[in-house]
Amino acid sequence: MSVTSVLAVGAAAGGAYYVLHTRGTPAETAQRFAAAWQAGDKSAMTKELAKPQQLTAYDQQRSALAVKSTKIELGRVTEGDDRASVPYTATLDLKNVGEWTYQGKIDLVVSDRTWKVDWKPSTLHPSLTGGEKFALKTRWPERAEITDSEGSRIDTGAVGGSVQQLVGYLDKATKKDVAKLGSSYKVGQAVGRGGLQETFQKQLAGTPTTEIKLGDKTLKTIEGKRGKPVRTTLDPRAQEAAVTAVKHMKKPTSLVAIKASTGEILAVVNTVGGFNRALDGRYPPGSTFKAVTAIGLLAAGMSPQDRVTCPKYSTVGGLKIRNSGEESFGSVSLLDSFAHSCNTTFAPLAKEKLGAEKLLEAAEDVGFNQPLNIGVPATKASFPRAQSDAELAAESFGQARITASPLSMASVAAAIADGTWRPPTLVPSLKQKAKERKLPDDVKQGLHQMMAAVVTKGTASKAGLPAGTHGKTGTAEFGTGDDLNEHAWFMGFKGDVAFAVVVEGGGGGGAVAAPVAATFLKNY
Repeated sequence: MSVTSVLAVGAAAGGAYYVLHTRGTPAETAQRFAAAWQAGDKSAMTKELAKPQQLTAYDQQRSALAVKSTKIELGRVTEGDDRASVPYTATLDLKNVGEWTYQGKIDLVVSDRTWKVDWKPSTLHPSLTGGEKFALKTRWPERAEITDSEGSRIDTGAVGGSVQQLVGYLDKATKKDVAKLGSSYKVGQAVGRGGLQETFQKQLAGTPTTEIKLGDKTLKTIEGKRGKPVRTTLDPRAQEAAVTAVKHMKKPTSLVAIKASTGEILAVVNTVGGFNRALDGRYPPGSTFKAVTAIGLLAAGMSPQDRVTCPKYSTVGGLKIRNSGEESFGSVSLLDSFAHSCNTTFAPLAKEKLGAEKLLEAAEDVGFNQPLNIGVPATKASFPRAQSDAELAAESFGQARITASPLSMASVAAAIADGTWRPPTLVPSLKQKAKERKLPDDVKQGLHQMMAAVVTKGTASKAGLPAGTHGKTGTAEFGTGDDLNEHAWFMGFKGDVAFAVVVEGGGGGGAVAAPVAATFLKNY
């Protein structure tokens, strides 16, 4: 054999050795790298590189463009002796901007008998060669409006303070806002703060027309979209009537009105201070809660005409109970006991006819312990299951650990008015978390009779309420010690309008809160 032929055989043998001892394939390496790129796993990406290095350009792209997710689709491998190339299509989902798709290629090389990625800036994007940086240049559309139910704007700053609490306001974006909203936002630009402006920031702002820049070069322009208005259920006439009803009150007063047949919030007002107690307050509901206890009693088979007793005192589970002013009415109908707000009737009946579980069920049927989702902060009504007969007795007339806001009690009144509890709604487009709950059969008619009696001959008879009003007064004790303060409550409905009023530290519901409701109804 000649020397030449020996060398040729040796070369062939060396090639076979090279092929047999190179681990994996370029396609496998490219696939692992692409999967790590998609997952945002920089550590896994780095493991596939031929030369260890920081992926600085990758970090800068993700940060500057606010990349939410990445999808990499690989093409067919082109392979040489110790080099290969794989084309890819990258689709980047950019926060508040949309999707950007571009093509590039991943070069691979054999390093230490293993296929590795030959990383360079152009691997990330074919136009990236050196120190250029990715950036976004944005042009925002005009912000969409927030309106009342009739389409009139309520976000101009000219609305009353109570509506302003619901709407929120525009503020300058901070670094924290930009981190949350995306890099299409810039520090100092207008963003929603508080209320509906913040909750619906993205919907109202829309998306900007965005240029994706690399240095001075525009790689792509993504057209923006105008924001969509947020329509609320607020009725301007109801809101005006509610403002008129509370504006002369010296103590903190809140009123909420709801359309009973839909659960739509018609009006929300607060006087004194910046706290939105109408939606976020946590008050003992006092004797307005007797309407809930009455739901349980009627569902258990009682009727408004049943004879009951209303003594000056009664004792349940060791708890001595009295009526307001230590009144007593002797033998009366359930309807009259309700009209006169007899604690000494309802506490024993709750123990005898209901028990902790049935009273809890009645409370949850009208919204207690149900999640609220109205677009602004609102605290759900809380009804803990009674742990003793004494606590059950206190719960029956709205004391113990029960808490509710005017929104929640207006929702109770709406459920009684219509026969179905619906989660209160401020923005119809917002999906509710709670489901509607129908009241037990025969409850609606009986309660309507009982709540009408409160107005015609009971604790609200001197409040000047218009004919056809159904209601329930409440005087809720709070604080500690022997001489307790009292919140004044009145909740009810007239036709399809349900409402609740609370006056902090106001005293008697019939004397203080019911006249506020009367003024509201007369003006509406």
